[in-house]
Amino acid sequence: MLQSQFLPRLLALTALLLAASSAAANTKLLRFPDVHGDRVVFSYGGDLWGAPVQGGTAYRLTSHPGLELFAKFSPDGRWIAFTGQYGGDEQVYVMPASGGEPRQLTWYPATGPLPARWGYDHQVYGWTPDGSAVLFRSQRDAWGSSSSTLYTVPVDGGLPEAMPMPVSGAGTFTEDGSAVFYSPLFRDFRTWKRYEGGWAQDLWLFDLEAGQARQLTDHPRTDRDPMWIDGQGYFVSDRDGKLNLYRVDPDGGAVEQLTRHSEWDVRWASSDERSRIIYELDGELRLYNVQDGSDTAIEITVPDDGVNTRPRWVDVSDQINGAHLSPTGQRVLFEARGNLFNAPVGEGVTRSLTGRSTAHDREAAWFPDGQSIVFVSDISGEEELYVVPADGSEAPRALTSGHETRFYQPIVSPDGEHIAVSDKEGRIFILPADGDGEMVEVGRDPGWRNRDYVWAPAGDVLAFSQTQESGMRAIYLHTLSDGETRRISDGMFSEYRPAFSPDGQYLYYLGDREFAPQISSIEWNFATNRTTGIFAFALSSDAPNPFAPEDAEEPGVVANGNDNGNGDDEENGDSEATHIDFDGLAQRLIRLPVDAGNYWSLSVVEGGVLFMEGSAFYYGRAPESQPKLRFFKFEDQEVVDFPNGRQFTDLSLDGKRLLARQGSNWQVLDVAKEGRDPEAVATNGLRTRIDPVAEWATAFDEVWRRFRDYFYVPNMHGYDWEALREQYRPLLAHVAHRSDLNYVMGEMIGELNISHAYVSGGDEGLPERHPVALLGARFEADRGRYRISRILEGQNDEPRYRSPLTEAGVNIAVGDYLIAINGHEISAEENIYQRLMLPPGEPVALTVSERRDGRDARTVMVNPINDETSLFYLAWVLDNHRYVSEATDGRVGYLHIPDMGPDGIREFIKWYYGQIRKQGLVIDVRSNGGGNVSQMLIERLSRRPLALGYARTNPYPSTYPNEAFNGHLVALLDENSASDGDIFPWQFRNAGLGPLIGQKSWGGVVGITSHGPLIDGGSVNVPEFGFSDVNGNWVVEGEGVTPDIEVENDPASVIAGRDPQLERAIQEVMQKIESDPPRFPARPAPPVKTD
Repeated sequence: MLQSQFLPRLLALTALLLAASSAAANTKLLRFPDVHGDRVVFSYGGDLWGAPVQGGTAYRLTSHPGLELFAKFSPDGRWIAFTGQYGGDEQVYVMPASGGEPRQLTWYPATGPLPARWGYDHQVYGWTPDGSAVLFRSQRDAWGSSSSTLYTVPVDGGLPEAMPMPVSGAGTFTEDGSAVFYSPLFRDFRTWKRYEGGWAQDLWLFDLEAGQARQLTDHPRTDRDPMWIDGQGYFVSDRDGKLNLYRVDPDGGAVEQLTRHSEWDVRWASSDERSRIIYELDGELRLYNVQDGSDTAIEITVPDDGVNTRPRWVDVSDQINGAHLSPTGQRVLFEARGNLFNAPVGEGVTRSLTGRSTAHDREAAWFPDGQSIVFVSDISGEEELYVVPADGSEAPRALTSGHETRFYQPIVSPDGEHIAVSDKEGRIFILPADGDGEMVEVGRDPGWRNRDYVWAPAGDVLAFSQTQESGMRAIYLHTLSDGETRRISDGMFSEYRPAFSPDGQYLYYLGDREFAPQISSIEWNFATNRTTGIFAFALSSDAPNPFAPEDAEEPGVVANGNDNGNGDDEENGDSEATHIDFDGLAQRLIRLPVDAGNYWSLSVVEGGVLFMEGSAFYYGRAPESQPKLRFFKFEDQEVVDFPNGRQFTDLSLDGKRLLARQGSNWQVLDVAKEGRDPEAVATNGLRTRIDPVAEWATAFDEVWRRFRDYFYVPNMHGYDWEALREQYRPLLAHVAHRSDLNYVMGEMIGELNISHAYVSGGDEGLPERHPVALLGARFEADRGRYRISRILEGQNDEPRYRSPLTEAGVNIAVGDYLIAINGHEISAEENIYQRLMLPPGEPVALTVSERRDGRDARTVMVNPINDETSLFYLAWVLDNHRYVSEATDGRVGYLHIPDMGPDGIREFIKWYYGQIRKQGLVIDVRSNGGGNVSQMLIERLSRRPLALGYARTNPYPSTYPNEAFNGHLVALLDENSASDGDIFPWQFRNAGLGPLIGQKSWGGVVGITSHGPLIDGGSVNVPEFGFSDVNGNWVVEGEGVTPDIEVENDPASVIAGRDPQLERAIQEVMQKIESDPPRFPARPAPPVKTD
């Protein structure tokens, strides 16, 4: 059994080793190449390498734990510019082309670390034609993650200078430097192939002298990697299904396809700006000659020392994904880095139970005797259940086989005879604990994966909750004696978290039955809060109500069904079968005398009930208080609180001890001591030997299965998912850095042509990023001094919008010169951001003067910030708000919604209600990053007055419903309106709220769920929730929302300070106001009721 289970994974690893051996003469995954003369440069394993252009053995140029990427030769071939992480974040560097010490050119903090789909900040694209400066892309002056700008930075030092194009992704200069061939959009790292939404890139030519741009390519799919050779534009496009090389004539616009690769995509093409284009294909480099059309492979061997692939010992105590207390609370079972560890409470030895990189072992649980562990493992290539001795003395033994699913939360029955487990379909199964028998399905939750089930103390009944068609949850019981599953609650309310009393006479649970709502302070609307009570079913008809009034002569029966502790446990039937009288069970409902609250977990122990309580849920705001563990004591029917500051994670089977986490420390506490005198759990023994190559193969298979198991439609969009796995699997043999693995997996999932397909993270071993003290200002060099050229406007009453130089008492103005920082004089020969690399959280002393020579200088203390993104956003919003108000004499309001998450709903609340009596309103969702609150906004915008209310002294009527807008609406959208930012404009039009103006939106509305972590902590997001209209048609996905009025913010207009889209929105709403003035009727005449 064991050999057959391991065989598939062993065969896969053997194949990888053979592939790696055969590939020794031809290394793959050579990334981001460039070519000059007789040399090529590329990234491999996160470092830069060079090689002869005809192929051969590569030579190393850099060696550093961080990444070095995007190398570009200088026009004369003497230098290489690249993006490196030497200081922790991504910055621009130059170094001699033959190797040597890199020199840093930029110091402003890079945005990040970014998920893999967003790429890297400060990405190098090339050089100015004269070789005096490096061209790179940065988000430094942008507020949206989807926007960036090209900059040049002098090789000899100095601050970067923005190119005049308002937004830009990749770009390159023409031969004479008079123009830039570029893409205004940047989505080069997106794992979405054959994309046709609004964010699809086209290429433009920008005339630097005239300040004008003209579009050279126009296709529904992607045009990227702009290159310029001999007056012609070259680029990469997937207009024929795969990314291939193309040429465009800048005069006539004719497009010619140059390569016709049908199996692999052309990646990261780069030219020598003379006659050759180098690119990636199937991980190898190829060279295309534009003069004769030749296309040849460059076979390169990289003599890598394998530092990233060597097996090594690692401390995994900071990678714990699960922790389980042993039956008597003496040991803790940890899940960390895909392995299982049995650690002592107090002194003792930590035992590694699996210790392998070839499988992700997780979802572990103790057997009641404490001698064995059941867990889920994918060692066979599919997830199955296994059992292993708790001391690690034997290899794991398979309990199941032949499944293609994902299992969750195995729980062994208290008698050790059965195991309950759930799977990805929401099904709950029961199987014999020895594996000798069938898995029997006893319930299925149609709404979600189900982890809410528990065994009766006798091990003969399984209780669980399950989602109903209404969305409410109901309680079910499955009895082993007759194999029947019965619903015991009516499903009118959500009832969940079942928990048996230790004697099995009562089934406790949480129920949402208290509906005294919280009322908004802004509008007459409610939110439910503190809805949950604690209830119990008396399972047998003769079980007493433990909370009934007691007779003076009778002490009563405590809630565990025993006789107040005066009898013998065995005589009281602890081991007896669970007795349930189903007739009348629904009426034998008992409510604990505990006020309703925000409860989410429940356990019943000798003497009381343990439950967790938290404060109301806030979106984007810290809770009012930390969650706390509470203990309802049966004896005196009072609630006591355990000490705060701990996260309680598990209870021992005997109900006497609790496992808790406090920061990075783990503790075990006695329930009887109510949280006092905790014992430490040793985690210093959580060390394992990882084999990166095997671990990467495990992660690859995990990602493939996650998409197979959770993709929103089972047909995988018609693609042969197994064939795609086999197409990309051989590249694993060439993975030399964890980021390479993300690339390979991203290429595979990108084939599905779907939004929200993401992989990211993992053990990349990246260096620590160093903070920079930012001032909310911009500087320019003026004869050896830095002069303040811009101070970003703030709203200092909001911490997120605090602008340091505008705070009271600072008194620094645009035009002032910066003389010194913390008492040390600074000149424009130094990079100011290098000088601002200071300890975080400390004030900075700035010496400034109105004069360049420093006369009358003054020193002020400033509290810096670590991110200026919010200030750039605020400045843009305030400019738009003022413009709309001025252009309409205050008749029209403006609000921007940056996303459909906490930031977006906060901005809506902030700006909407204060403008609700405007005659018109511009709702701007351009560059909206998505989320999940669009339905809340649509509901409020859809309200229309049905009646009015008047008070004697108030000249302004109130509306029914409350806070209903009575004016005209228009909405702005663009290619960066994404996800729920797509849904909002679609529903805005669907609800008939007004016209949509701008550009087609992103077109990605299949929602995601995280299905990580992977074995090494990497993340994987699978598109799981499709979106259709009420007629049963898939909508928006892959297309985007087309506006009613298409308006482009062309570069020339934006450079001139205009916003054509906003201008058109004002025009439209004003026309509606003039033709149909929104107004309330005059106050009715006072009624006379004397008759």
